[in-house]
Amino acid sequence: MISWHDLYTVLTAVFPLYVAMILAYGSVRWWKIFTPDQCSGINRFVAIFAVPLLSFHFISTNNPYEMNFRFIAADTLQKIIMLVVLGLWAKFSKKGNLDWMITIFSLSTLPNTLVMGIPLLIAMYGDYSGSLMVQVVVLQCIIWYTLLLFLFEYRGAKMLIMEQFPETAASIVSFKVDSDVVSLDGHDFLETDAEIGNDGKLHVTVRKSNASRRCLGSGLGSGSMSGMTPRPSNLTGAEIYSLSSSPRGSNFNHNDFYSMMGFPGGRLSNFGPGDQVYSVQSSRGPTPRPSNVEEIKLASTDHSQNWESKAALENEGFVSDTTSFTGAGRGDDEETEKGHMGVSRLGSSSSSAHHLKVPMDHGIGTGKIMPPTSVMTRLILIMVWRKLIRNPNTYSSLIGLVWALVSYRWDITMPKIVDESISILSDAGLGMAMFSLGLFMALQPKIIACGNSVATFAMAVRFLTGPAVMAAASVAVGLRGTLLRVAIVQAALPQGIVPFVFAKEYNVYPAILSTAVIFGMLIALPITLVYYIILGL
Repeated sequence: MISWHDLYTVLTAVFPLYVAMILAYGSVRWWKIFTPDQCSGINRFVAIFAVPLLSFHFISTNNPYEMNFRFIAADTLQKIIMLVVLGLWAKFSKKGNLDWMITIFSLSTLPNTLVMGIPLLIAMYGDYSGSLMVQVVVLQCIIWYTLLLFLFEYRGAKMLIMEQFPETAASIVSFKVDSDVVSLDGHDFLETDAEIGNDGKLHVTVRKSNASRRCLGSGLGSGSMSGMTPRPSNLTGAEIYSLSSSPRGSNFNHNDFYSMMGFPGGRLSNFGPGDQVYSVQSSRGPTPRPSNVEEIKLASTDHSQNWESKAALENEGFVSDTTSFTGAGRGDDEETEKGHMGVSRLGSSSSSAHHLKVPMDHGIGTGKIMPPTSVMTRLILIMVWRKLIRNPNTYSSLIGLVWALVSYRWDITMPKIVDESISILSDAGLGMAMFSLGLFMALQPKIIACGNSVATFAMAVRFLTGPAVMAAASVAVGLRGTLLRVAIVQAALPQGIVPFVFAKEYNVYPAILSTAVIFGMLIALPITLVYYIILGL
């Protein structure tokens, strides 16, 4: 039976986090203390230092040799159940699709464990539950967020191929991706260069288009392009710019905010000159471009894609092409480019879409046919890897896990000078994470961005479906007593930030995930307290 003292203990542990969030919100919305640029600076500090070190502290001080594998199995089974059910629904139901599969999976299985879960569960069920939360954090950072990233990059790759090679995809046997392309998320203009190899198959190179490169050169050199002034984007890093012809609401550095919450890799690195690029986008088609980047129109007067023409390979009977794209359903108006991949190509101002033409004896089917699984997998893994290596949390999680394995195996203690250096920043991690969340909330135009009915659905998935599936999975693996309660309550935590990050970047129902993060955080405390009381009866 839960006593009033127990409830007070929980409130004592969690309420200060909400105080930090409310102070940050008021500092922007009510008292106008911080400008968006100042918010960006605060956020960058938290993303680069405080939260990665907080993650390292939790993971490195948790004994990996005492992991509760039954609890981990329950958490894993919950996610597998949702993946299987949603996968079958997406494949066989007329209403099912990959976008909704990813969204519902994110809502139901990926809570905010690091920032909210650890202090809340420790207050409810003791220090051991905090250790369990750290184990969940490790799996989320290393496995589940990587899997989510894989699904998004698969979606981007699939749409890229269906747009650029609708009749010839099955003939693609290799992809080469230039080193400056770090995602297929559609924020940049990209080019696909296709060649016919000696094997009669297609070999595709993906690179940033010359239009994007000229934007970079023009922007860095003159600070403008066609009268448009580059400004910090509200999605990408502090030094990543978007070209916009219309005003934005803020310059808040969301990329750092996302990475601080465990986001495994921004679209570009937080370090080095590679960040200073300009994102250019246009919008058309069934899947709109990400809403966080303004639309730029580049030399076209109609609403169809303006692809480069091809020169026929006379001896082979093939056509090689270079096509520019900007992501799923991309591109009203795109600048015509000229390229060279060992074959001649003619520039064209034609607004009709041209695609590689391959003789029928190559066995090419309809646009729904994809390249071989091994080719697609390699392309996606390349993009996932490039994102992972560009985020501090990737390193903090892995280094923390390695240190824990070493230190608990051979009883090695971290030197005091190193431990204190880490602690002075990591101790501020929780409070600063909630403070940054408050800044994020204050700079959003709406708390409920997706409409009341959809928000109700999202909250039901987050706070009812997720815990229900976790309860079933926990019982199935034999969890009982306190462990069962911990499993269910942690599944009822507010929405994790990382799924919203990906939804925003890849434009897959970002309004739903934004509502789940913001509104979910506001109602999470009373909901988790209800679970705590009911499970304690």
